[in-house]
Amino acid sequence: MNQPNRVTNDLALETDIAPSAYVPPLQLTEGQPPPFAANGGLSYMSFDRDGDAGTAAATEAALRQIAIGDGQAIIDMLDNAPPGPIETKWGIGFRTYEECVEHIRTSGIEAPEGGLALPLRYTIYEEPSYTVVSSNALWSDPTRKADAEALRKEEEDIERRRLYFPHVMRDARRIEEYYPGLSPYSPECMDRLGVSLAHCESECRNFYDAHEVERVFYPEMEKLLLEFFPGATDALVYNHDVFDIEYTGDRTEDQDNKNPGVNNFYANIVHNDLNDNSGRVRCRELLTKNLRNFGREQHYTEAEADAKMSRRYMSINLAKPMQTVMQNPFVLCAWPSFADQPYINNYRIYDDRVGETTRFTYRSDHEWYWLPRQTPTEVSMLKCYDSVTDGSVSRWSFHSACVDPTAPLDAPCRKNVVVRSFVFF
Repeated sequence: MNQPNRVTNDLALETDIAPSAYVPPLQLTEGQPPPFAANGGLSYMSFDRDGDAGTAAATEAALRQIAIGDGQAIIDMLDNAPPGPIETKWGIGFRTYEECVEHIRTSGIEAPEGGLALPLRYTIYEEPSYTVVSSNALWSDPTRKADAEALRKEEEDIERRRLYFPHVMRDARRIEEYYPGLSPYSPECMDRLGVSLAHCESECRNFYDAHEVERVFYPEMEKLLLEFFPGATDALVYNHDVFDIEYTGDRTEDQDNKNPGVNNFYANIVHNDLNDNSGRVRCRELLTKNLRNFGREQHYTEAEADAKMSRRYMSINLAKPMQTVMQNPFVLCAWPSFADQPYINNYRIYDDRVGETTRFTYRSDHEWYWLPRQTPTEVSMLKCYDSVTDGSVSRWSFHSACVDPTAPLDAPCRKNVVVRSFVFF
């Protein structure tokens, strides 16, 4: 057992679980190895102290892990390596995007028709990581200045423990060429690969107006999901993000007014938004606490939530461009190519919850898809969680943003809206 896990397991022994805390057992997919996670994979909800949902324990674990210094050792290794490619146990990685592009060119890596060879960024640190969200009170607490400085440096260091690796994108519209009889516009594609496509002609006219998005676009996406998945009984769109790095208006996030703001960056790291724990915890938070829900209000009792979550449910992200995508495309990886690969937890520490997202290390045979020049009526769909664990369907996909090296230098960056949802059966 590694030391960060040992630290947080010791914390768990000292902590009483609050009666109201929802603590899901870890549910690995059949055939999936255990993740790289703190607490043996147990949710930080098990460390609840007076209703804090384990946030204090997670912050303590983050600071202890920083003090141990394993992450710094990875950075030192990269800094001290000679110029050029970096030999890793997963393959050759590159410090810069440009170096990886040159490797792709000189190595003659080719893509099929409609495809593209390009660099993708993966973590090379097989330990859980911690990030403290900007709204956390720690950042404005004068008594915790030293902790804040250490945690801010760690967030910068997380970025430094990543390398670019070469990959080939396939055109998602051509999935049936790779899987005969499997249409990318079908629920069967989502079940098998964790990705699919849909068509939408939205009536929403201003995606920068969070209230219009909630009023118009959320119901459109819920209707799309209910029509797309046979047997679905309910679909809840609960928040959204707008991505536009060229936007010049007010980007301010206002959770109280259900306004996510406008993102000025793209998440160009291979990741997934949820995992075995957070898929269920996030669903429970929405149903019983209406926590950070931008959509229809939910007021389920614990018993009603138990009943709803006893049947199959999924978390689906849907991405729709506001204009044809020319640069910074959104790319998706198919479940079969990493179904037997352990994920790496990233803990996002709020004041009232500890979210869990995931990272992955590189594999040359990861099966990546993109939509070249995705249009405003094309919706890319990716699975972030599925409650089915027997291996009969995909549990999730993982995804990233990337830079298209073939796009014109003056190509506009991606402008799109992404909604997050749960679909119940």
